[in-house]
Amino acid sequence: MVITISGVPGSGKTSVGKIVAQKLGWPFYSVGALSTEIALKRGLTLDELHAIDEHDSTTDNYLDAYQTELGRNQDNFVIEGRLSWHFIPKSFKIFLDCDTKEAARRTLISKVDRPDEKIPPDLATIEQGIVDRLASDDRRYKKYYDLDYLDKKNYDLVLDTTDLKGVGAVAKAIIQALPEVIQHR
Repeated sequence: MVITISGVPGSGKTSVGKIVAQKLGWPFYSVGALSTEIALKRGLTLDELHAIDEHDSTTDNYLDAYQTELGRNQDNFVIEGRLSWHFIPKSFKIFLDCDTKEAARRTLISKVDRPDEKIPPDLATIEQGIVDRLASDDRRYKKYYDLDYLDKKNYDLVLDTTDLKGVGAVAKAIIQALPEVIQHR
């Protein structure tokens, strides 16, 4: 079984994915981390890379192939990526949602872990950045794939992490949902 985790910025995709993978004893892969690595190698912030990606699909094509290959050749892993559910269709598809104000607060708290992003010191600017990022992703995914990754119908499990108390609670909710899925597949 493959678990794909998508969601909005600041919803906890990476943190939750790592916990779920650890609890299951499975590998964890992060398309977001790979994007960050690409941006840093090119001397860009993640937002700058995404702006380029709106007009040049090179990075997206690389990430798409990476995910597709993982899905074909491996089993029993967790992967975080906004379109992982699309490139690994035989997966348990999770979407993590979060209010943009809460996502901005989380981003500000975690800014020391984000060397690829120039995170402003105030919540309003961070929140506007999240709104801009959602719009950029939407444009890219519709242009290249004709997909709406925010459409909840694409997923087996949708969790709003806004009021859940910590990433552990989100991971626990995911793991509790897994036995039902395993029984029905």
